[in-house]
Amino acid sequence: MKIKNLVVLLSICMLFSCTAQKVQNPSLNIIPLPEKVSFTGGEFCLNEETFLQLAIAKEDVGSVMLLHTMVSEIAGYDLIMGSGFPTMIKFTLDTTLKLGSEEAYQLKITPQEIIISAGESVGLFYGVQTLGQMLTDPQFYDAESKSWRLPTVEITDKPSFSYRGLHLDVSRHFYSKEFVMKCLDIMAEYKLNKFHWHLTDAAGWRIEIKKYPELTERAAWRSEKDCMTWWKGDRKYATAETEGAYGGFYTQEEIREVVAYAAQRHITVIPEIEMPGHSEEVVSIYPHLGCYGEPYRNGEFCIGNEETFEFVENVLTEVMELFPSEFIHIGGDEASKAAWRKCAKCQRRIKREKLKDEEELQSYMISRVGKFLESKGRKLLGWDEILEGGLAKAATVMSWRGEAGGIKSAKMGHDVIMTPGSHCYFDSYQADPKTQPLAIGGFLPYLKVYSYHPVPAELNTEEAKHILGAQANLWTEYVPTAVHAEYMLFPRLLSLAEVVWTPREQKDAEDFKRRIAHHIEILKNKGVNVFTLSDRVDMLMEVDTINKQVKVVLESEKYQPEIRYTLDGSVPSSSSMIYKDTICMTDSASVSAALFVKDRSSETVSTERFDYHKGIGKKVNYTHMYSGSYPAAGMTTLTDGYRGGLTYGDGRWQGFLKHLDIVIDMEEVLDINSVSVKFMQLTGPGVYMPKYVSVSISENGDDFQEMGQIKNTIPNNKPDLFLKDFKISFKKTGRYIRVFAAKQSGFMFVDEVVIY
Repeated sequence: MKIKNLVVLLSICMLFSCTAQKVQNPSLNIIPLPEKVSFTGGEFCLNEETFLQLAIAKEDVGSVMLLHTMVSEIAGYDLIMGSGFPTMIKFTLDTTLKLGSEEAYQLKITPQEIIISAGESVGLFYGVQTLGQMLTDPQFYDAESKSWRLPTVEITDKPSFSYRGLHLDVSRHFYSKEFVMKCLDIMAEYKLNKFHWHLTDAAGWRIEIKKYPELTERAAWRSEKDCMTWWKGDRKYATAETEGAYGGFYTQEEIREVVAYAAQRHITVIPEIEMPGHSEEVVSIYPHLGCYGEPYRNGEFCIGNEETFEFVENVLTEVMELFPSEFIHIGGDEASKAAWRKCAKCQRRIKREKLKDEEELQSYMISRVGKFLESKGRKLLGWDEILEGGLAKAATVMSWRGEAGGIKSAKMGHDVIMTPGSHCYFDSYQADPKTQPLAIGGFLPYLKVYSYHPVPAELNTEEAKHILGAQANLWTEYVPTAVHAEYMLFPRLLSLAEVVWTPREQKDAEDFKRRIAHHIEILKNKGVNVFTLSDRVDMLMEVDTINKQVKVVLESEKYQPEIRYTLDGSVPSSSSMIYKDTICMTDSASVSAALFVKDRSSETVSTERFDYHKGIGKKVNYTHMYSGSYPAAGMTTLTDGYRGGLTYGDGRWQGFLKHLDIVIDMEEVLDINSVSVKFMQLTGPGVYMPKYVSVSISENGDDFQEMGQIKNTIPNNKPDLFLKDFKISFKKTGRYIRVFAAKQSGFMFVDEVVIY
């Protein structure tokens, strides 16, 4: 058998017996969960008199020293370097070992030895990370004797996806090099291997480019620290010397340091340089690169101007000298085409290149930049808008506007990285917004991240091979500090780590709850400002139209909690019913629930109303159709019995860009006593309450009588999330119910029309 490098022999001699209590029925708290785990019965003992013998190729010492450091940090002593003792820990690097992936490893613990085997250095590294998580588990360690009793086990492990990423936006708020390195350390512990560094955007240019020093002299600084205050204000750039200026950038030397630090942890750093949109900072500093030739007019490059391509290629040349990554991300998202339509240079380019329209003009730029990158041995990576107008053959798509772009790309034969906002955007709230720092909106708890699978069912086996993996994205409009960034990232990033590493069939949400609780404590001990999970009780509903009832399941993101509840809206007490099984309701009820520990309730009480009402299943006629972007369940949404949650993207809220004007056919003349409609407001993404809501009744469908009108009382200048029921009570017979809501601005979102 040919061995790639020398075998690592770590010899451990036990001069004193371990005094830790033997662990009964151990369970591993490893994240991500390994592919195969088999306990063999027994234990391996490690104590203060451990000897370590090394014989290893220099380039592979990192994994061994990582283990050495872990023992030192936990137990407070160094492994003793020595020789002549029986081998007890062994690292084997063997290129002929067939484990199905270069990142695969085997970890075998017997009473006599620990063996970590892999075909590549990265496999050894991940094997050490798994062993390291066992060393940080209190069930295996006795602090008094500073010794471990590790269960004997055989682990065979490899990743499900080759791309396992984290994106960090440092443009909107700047974070230090040290914080970036801290993120890389945690990524490595959880076997993530791609760091997507969003270095440029309107809010600030963060990378030193020698050829264009003004990018960091001026475009790296702005007049306001708070990104949204600046964005809603003058949007002016400054210099570091300007009073009150905020910003910063990474020098090329700092970038080289970060890239090398990441490489030691088997992480590839992928830079993003935005184009053709999100480039306000460039066009304002170099206005000749924009269509208007003036600063502060727009944020798109002029594609008709050859100087644009000269600038882009010069910048990318320096970027490629700093980053050895195969991928270079060029953005490509959310570019306004208004300036191109008015620009003589852009219109000449369209005519000369025989392009159809401005979408193909954008595609021209993406393709041209892609060819330039290919000529340098690199690959273009961009957000899914790069599909518009056609896509260069070698381009890879990052699908963020749902999965549609990724599905289309995979079917076209392009590689894809999935990062849909519904499951991968960590700037969303992770608990009830009333309890959280201000965020952009949405609701993404860690278990929803965990539920994601990157391969859509619409893809066949061959098409699915183009899905490289998935990525978590942290955009930072509302995340001004590194401490806040940690709060948004953790523990949700651990969910994503298991999504992209562990086989789908091995995942278990309940077991993950158990393990995540353990790792939250580990992260806290390492000084990470981790979100410590919510006491919220989630209420999952199912409408049973056969038995005419609503079924409600109570869940918590905590492991095996005691939940007590009431059905009259009163606050649960220690004498309230303990939740054990599905709650079934044939009329209406206000369910209140709380977590209890030793008869003491958490401060958080969750309350929701559920209705099996007269309108369920009735036909809805729309005067103005709902938005195609937010159809929810389509024509049945407003009378299907399902209530929306804390985010308009949960598939329960139906979005409207025009007035809501609907008529519900009750199929027969009935006594109607009340009509209630719930709306959402979240002004950040442009979601507003209606000006007012009115309800009218008719027996024949032609002659309607207004039963009442309710004006909105929630101000539209507050950024918080608001949910409001507009309920109109009356006594009237009728068959047809008209509900009208006058649009105020942006989107209106409605979840259900409740009729009694």
